[in-house]
Amino acid sequence: MSMNDHNTSYGLLKTLEENPSLSQRDLAKRLGISLGKVNFCLNALVGKGFLKVGNFRNSSNKLAYAYLLTPHGVEQKARMTVEFLQIKIQEYERLRAEIEELKREAEQKGLKP
Repeated sequence: MSMNDHNTSYGLLKTLEENPSLSQRDLAKRLGISLGKVNFCLNALVGKGFLKVGNFRNSSNKLAYAYLLTPHGVEQKARMTVEFLQIKIQEYERLRAEIEELKREAEQKGLKP
């Protein structure tokens, strides 16, 4: 799974855990990705057993779906949360080091940050 797909899957699991009845269109808007990518990733998550799909009829009598995390999906989301946190901490540390280096360079040139 690519990093982009990993981020998308994590975003879908996180969002659906809180809002299981969001439409694919709403998910695409919230995550800033295409509707086709949402559909592809949802199908992959269902195929892996992380999500189950239930349908129900809403008040306007249109078919709607709810995407529910399975116990395996909850466990996977927890693992992905830890991985995501570790990645963000590494990014933060790299950025912090780069900022410190830029400050040193600016000071050496007599500039104040």
